[in-house]
Amino acid sequence: MFDEDAKIIQRMAPMLQRVLVVDPKASGARLISDLMRDIARAQIWVAETNETGMRLAKSFDPQVIFAEMGPAPIDGIAFTRALRTSHISARYVPVIMITSQATAGGILAARDAGVHEFLRKPFTVKDLLRRLEAVTLRPRDWVEAVEYIGPDRRRFNSGDYKGSLKRRTDVREDEDLERMIQALKILRSAIDAAASHPMQAMRSMQTQVIDLRTCATNLADLKLTTAVIDFGRFLQEIEHDGAPYDAAQLELKAAPLLAYMPKDQAAAA
Repeated sequence: MFDEDAKIIQRMAPMLQRVLVVDPKASGARLISDLMRDIARAQIWVAETNETGMRLAKSFDPQVIFAEMGPAPIDGIAFTRALRTSHISARYVPVIMITSQATAGGILAARDAGVHEFLRKPFTVKDLLRRLEAVTLRPRDWVEAVEYIGPDRRRFNSGDYKGSLKRRTDVREDEDLERMIQALKILRSAIDAAASHPMQAMRSMQTQVIDLRTCATNLADLKLTTAVIDFGRFLQEIEHDGAPYDAAQLELKAAPLLAYMPKDQAAAA
């Protein structure tokens, strides 16, 4: 192990103490278990079915989950989707999908189910360390929409940019504006889904309120801050009364927020 890897492992170790392996094959589960014990002296729980995996995730609150893509009785994609839509605390835990048959369709399906990273067999310890580093030391924003729940699927590569460098404050403002627009898009879709998927729509809207408050603070926009606070209070009131939620009323209360969406973005939403 190189010195640089040892330093990275030292930083990652506190976030790798509880590991769940969802794999029907004892040999595959044993390989991951042995490697994780060597890397971080982790406690390991192994599940041979999706159902057992969900029970263990609820009971032991793992910090990272390895899921075999298949075959039955494990379906890592279905497991990840069920985990993300559940109400247990482990729903946010990074999931690393493992498979020996990494087709383009499989990778896209895993990504759209809310998987953080993809690890193709056979893999090296170096491959494993890079995936662990990504989920522990380079976390992505969480997206709580109606149709998608999981880490932000967008990946940026600024290395190809050839223009003039922006000031740090300009970069931060651009990031806040982009985050605000994405939150407004998700809010728009959640309002539209309030009748068909009331529980997830409410959870999604509440998450966007948190994101929008952060953006409003960073942008020093008092009007946006006020609108976010008012809408958040409204959500608390109607959640107390329970579903079904009145889409027209949600639309009316969210109007001051949705007005911040650029016209071209609003038309596409």
